[in-house]
Amino acid sequence: MMFSWLLIYLLYRITEPQNCGGWRGTAGCVSSTPAQAGHPEHVAQDLDADNYETDPCLKEIRRAENYSWMDIITIHKDKLPNYEEKIKTFYEEHLHLDDEIRYILDGSGYFDVRDKDDKWIRISMEKGDMITLPAGIYHRFTLDENNYVKAMRLFVGEPVWTAYSRPADDLPARKQYMNFLAEEA
Repeated sequence: MMFSWLLIYLLYRITEPQNCGGWRGTAGCVSSTPAQAGHPEHVAQDLDADNYETDPCLKEIRRAENYSWMDIITIHKDKLPNYEEKIKTFYEEHLHLDDEIRYILDGSGYFDVRDKDDKWIRISMEKGDMITLPAGIYHRFTLDENNYVKAMRLFVGEPVWTAYSRPADDLPARKQYMNFLAEEA
């Protein structure tokens, strides 16, 4: 995938990651943003979250990456049914069998991902940021202190919502991801 290298870059280029201490802050963890981590220039500068319906850059990314399905999720206590349950679920460490692609249209939050040494890296996501989490990577999501995010979820083909809680090391997607990390080392 075009954006998967972003996450791999983070896993190898951030040194001495530490455990992230809390749900909605950055105390005790290495923090980064997609732009700081080498996010592709045309994405960082050209994606237009305010006009995502007609944004030619987003249209081109969707075409090039074959993101044929999308929806919008708003995570806020007044907008998301079963809000408290959902945010707890999003924060549980898990992986997916497919890439997880998110484009932040408004608000902000954090993706926590495991580095090659199994320590947390916190990635700050805000309006205009897009990220791809590779299939097989352990991760979690939480809101920041603003308690609000509106995000586009993109998929290749029909969406698959299944999350596999840790441990899930025997799944083929996890093995493939770990093999990729080993080859890159």
